[in-house]
Amino acid sequence: MNWYVQVLKKYADFSGRARRKEYWLFVLFNILISIVLTVIDFMIGTYSASVGIGLLGGIYACAVLIPAIAVTVRRLHDSDRSGWWCLLILIPILGPIVVLIFMIIDGTPGPNRFGPSPKEAAPPVVASPGAI
Repeated sequence: MNWYVQVLKKYADFSGRARRKEYWLFVLFNILISIVLTVIDFMIGTYSASVGIGLLGGIYACAVLIPAIAVTVRRLHDSDRSGWWCLLILIPILGPIVVLIFMIIDGTPGPNRFGPSPKEAAPPVVASPGAI
């Protein structure tokens, strides 16, 4: 759940890099929350079969649209690709497959033009003597 909240905290941050773990856990929690909201929409009668989404699901989808795009761009940055590569998803059939492959492959090791590797752990903080 921490990874999901971390993405939401970086609501519209399109700079930097995102690990596979951050991206895929965000996707997983989005799917789970969407399923729960769809069930609730069915129960309270706000699901529209003609549209394919309910009121709560629609509000949630709008709320997480920008963070979802931002984490996708940061994930592309991790493999040293520009965020503009997300537009491939607009190409029927082949585009989403290519973007999916980009999301699956490991990022470039070490720093790249978009920043330091998110896998590299920060050096441990050592308390100074006398600090409580």
